Amino acid sequence: MNSNRRTSRRLMNEINVVPYIDVMLVLLVIFMVTAPLMNPGQIDLPQVGESLAPPVSPLEVVIKKDNSLALRDHARGGQESRVTRDELVAILKGREGEFADQPVVISADKSVRYEEVINVMDVLRQQQIKKVGLLTQAKK
Repeated sequence: MNSNRRTSRRLMNEINVVPYIDVMLVLLVIFMVTAPLMNPGQIDLPQVGESLAPPVSPLEVVIKKDNSLALRDHARGGQESRVTRDELVAILKGREGEFADQPVVISADKSVRYEEVINVMDVLRQQQIKKVGLLTQAKK
């Protein structure tokens, strides 16, 4: 009698996957029904008519080999005029009244010491110029 009990209690090495398939089908139906009801996020994009004024062309401060300064105003023809540091400060103060965020670009000869470029940047920062950039040339 003991031998009958042992044979009837064999380990089962199969998995019944039918309940799992039923659960997956129910989840699939739930997602298919609820997906069209969900409201995707709305993004309010700016319209073309709401653009700001056109950007102001930058002033270009040129540092030459002999550490002299020149100013090139692209908005007024791009003529290069030689200036001193004091004249540069006076011109920047005059332009500050016209344009609050006047961009300034520094272009220096590659033989100019890095310290001189930093000194000009310091003068610009003292005048509360927020947009200062360095002009470079792409390698050929």
